[in-house]
Amino acid sequence: MKEYKVAIVGATGLVGEKFISCLETRNFPVSELSLFASLKSEGEFVKFRGENIPVNILKEDYPFDADIALFSAGSKASKVFSPIFAEKGIWVIDNSSAYRMDPNVALVVPEVNFEAVKSYQSKIIANPNCSTIQLVMVLAALNELCPVRRVVVSTYQSVAGAGKYALLALQEQRRGGDNLGPFNLKIMDNLIPQIGDFDENGYCIEEIKLIKETQKILGIPDFKITATVVRVPVQYVHSESVNIEFDDEVGIEDIKRKLKSFPGIVLWDEDGRDYPVPLDAVNREEVFVGRIRHDFSRENAFNLWVVADNLMKGAALNAVQIAEKLVENEIV
Repeated sequence: MKEYKVAIVGATGLVGEKFISCLETRNFPVSELSLFASLKSEGEFVKFRGENIPVNILKEDYPFDADIALFSAGSKASKVFSPIFAEKGIWVIDNSSAYRMDPNVALVVPEVNFEAVKSYQSKIIANPNCSTIQLVMVLAALNELCPVRRVVVSTYQSVAGAGKYALLALQEQRRGGDNLGPFNLKIMDNLIPQIGDFDENGYCIEEIKLIKETQKILGIPDFKITATVVRVPVQYVHSESVNIEFDDEVGIEDIKRKLKSFPGIVLWDEDGRDYPVPLDAVNREEVFVGRIRHDFSRENAFNLWVVADNLMKGAALNAVQIAEKLVENEIV
């Protein structure tokens, strides 16, 4: 089997660590692994397949050499370094928001729209927002069953989505500390219905991302969707309450059959309950769906509950799966 040189930018962050574990557990054909991070990680080593790999400091004049680069170092770093990698012929899979809505860059969930990669000239591929990925998996499946007319989604997003310092803040608050971390309010015993700044219409950045990214991935620019996002005091895993209205009549059993057959989705029916909870999804690769029921207030409408590990399928795993598809399709 052909092997590939892989670089990870942001290797010591939460997603970077998951990149490394996904490459190892999925036996991605890595011939050489290069790790990069900011100055604060200078001198660190990360174990990969039993070997201690040094973490390099990210510098513009570094002689980057790779076939594929997985980025999760924030949008500022991506805007600077992704083009540098791409100009060297390296495929960049970027987990930041830097290129998601760029009209020249594919925004990809492999099970849904990998073919979009072939329609763009750029060697940069954008990894969608974590909350978008688990939602669009479900919508893509059900849109094949019957066209979806409108979606209302409320997300319950874990602290890990805000990074290591957010997790540290929650842990310190549980011990009685008052470290707010990246939040403007205490997160322990609390809910914060805001992720990112608000726009002139009262929507926060995370809600706008969810709406616009869903439209781009599905290839339906006027797809009807509205969202409310909430940060919750859960360490890992995002959950979503989704209301879906179809163009025509469908049955619950039809919905269940379609979800069961869609790659990467698991219809939850374990432990005597028909719904997953965050603890069920930690370190799992799948998107879990449950609590499927009629919305009796609207015609052809249903409610669903969707849960996925935001660091796995919502970030690192999705990026690694894109890399796998590049290899499988002999694009890289």
